[in-house]
Amino acid sequence: MRSILIVASKEFLDGVRNRWIIAIAVALALMAIGLSYFGAAASGFVGFTSVSTTVASLASLAVVVIPLIALLLSYDSLVGEAENGTLLLLLTYPLTRTQLLLGKWLGQGGILVLATLAGFGSAALVMGLFASKASWQEVIPAFSILILSTCLLGWVFIAMGYMLSARVAEKSKAAGMALLLWLLFVLVFDLGLLGVLVATEGRINQELFPWLLLLNPTDVFRLLNLRFMSDGVVVNGLMATVGSAGFSTGFLLSVLVGWLMLLTAGAVWLFKGRSI
Repeated sequence: MRSILIVASKEFLDGVRNRWIIAIAVALALMAIGLSYFGAAASGFVGFTSVSTTVASLASLAVVVIPLIALLLSYDSLVGEAENGTLLLLLTYPLTRTQLLLGKWLGQGGILVLATLAGFGSAALVMGLFASKASWQEVIPAFSILILSTCLLGWVFIAMGYMLSARVAEKSKAAGMALLLWLLFVLVFDLGLLGVLVATEGRINQELFPWLLLLNPTDVFRLLNLRFMSDGVVVNGLMATVGSAGFSTGFLLSVLVGWLMLLTAGAVWLFKGRSI
């Protein structure tokens, strides 16, 4: 465990020195506060709206931005070290490949957690203090689930980035494949399911369809935060067809955790089989 923590602290401090934490936190905070205040501008209203409307806007932001940030953090973590020649040096220390990967995951995951807390936490603080339509009793549970699920989503894509980094031999190839993975899970998957709905004219088994969404961690994230959007918030795309699908908050969180464990185990397995 001590070896994992040493690697994690190195990765975290590297993120601080490279200003990753500051950049991500400031960007998330500005976008989150901006969406909280201007989220209803399209309907002719400027100012803080309800908690549900704000969470809907922030969840739409997170589902696009967080996977991209996570992949940018992790796609070159292993292949980059191999290209620079530092991976072989690291493995000469009393450090197993599993410990190295878990340490990197812990450090980069910590960067994402801190940035998310600063970004979305600032929006929650501003809403709780200045929004007349929001009370702390509404803000705290909704934003707690939003921040927790955002961190889990980011960790899932960090683990996905490690699988990619452990599999490819060149950093440039890893960058291209990371972008393809982001497009697949954030955009293409939902478009494919919508295409199936259109092609079958909605005759697909309605009980089966919500379970297909669990094959995409970004859709699990959407379903999880959809449970807090109950006051007439307009929901588009696949979420409009399935609602919350009757899944409980605990179940959806466990699905995200399952995705995280599966991808992390896959990354460890691929890294152990990688030739240096």
